[in-house]
Amino acid sequence: MKALRGRRCLVTGGGTGIGVGIAECLAAHGAAGIAVLGRRRGPLLRTVELLQQQKRKLDVVAVTADVTDEKGVQRAVDRAAKALGGLDMVVNNAGTGGPNACATPGPERWNEIVRTNLDGVFFVSRAALKHLPDGGRIVNISSVLGRFGVPGYTAYCASKHGVIGFTKALALEVAPRRITCNAICPGWVDTDMARAGLQLMADGLQVSFDAACAQAMAAVPLGRLLEPREIGELVAWLGSAAARGMTGQAISHCGGQVMW
Repeated sequence: MKALRGRRCLVTGGGTGIGVGIAECLAAHGAAGIAVLGRRRGPLLRTVELLQQQKRKLDVVAVTADVTDEKGVQRAVDRAAKALGGLDMVVNNAGTGGPNACATPGPERWNEIVRTNLDGVFFVSRAALKHLPDGGRIVNISSVLGRFGVPGYTAYCASKHGVIGFTKALALEVAPRRITCNAICPGWVDTDMARAGLQLMADGLQVSFDAACAQAMAAVPLGRLLEPREIGELVAWLGSAAARGMTGQAISHCGGQVMW
């Protein structure tokens, strides 16, 4: 339970969904300090309160920034590192979803999705590298849609494929410093974003939300939504000494939805 004892961690998108689950697990596994970064201060402060209730002596800080703003990211990461006395682990979790049709008329959100999901990972990683010590850790949250395509989700699929490619290249760049860089590819996780996606699916199929959920789970061998903390546990393991020899990997954590 103390595999991360003394580690100082930065989690982007730390105010909601998977980001909260990640922060909770990092704290439970012994992290000394956690900075949660996001656009909205309200959700970040709720995460801070939750973590402080979980572990009274934990050093927790909220820093606001839009991950698509390179200069804003640099300032926020510097503030987080100063507040925690450095950084040992960075988790690039911030992301956005939704449809972006290419072959047919649809919502035009390419720039918003790609800049958040891919550029944001680049900006945060670049800003954090000057603070990470040799042997530090970077974990990027991709998606099973970084493994395959879904019609109408060109921007999301492209950005999440890009996160995997970025992870592999960065792993090679930072290997001389023994910094590991890995990606996690979640499937359906019980978050507001996932439920919004299921509702869009229900609306498109003209079925109930429960029927759409059942159809989605039919493609998941374990037949259920994962919990955010299940993703958090894998992040915590990647930050532990047990994972010091793993880098450049994209790990699917999806109930068997993808098996490669």
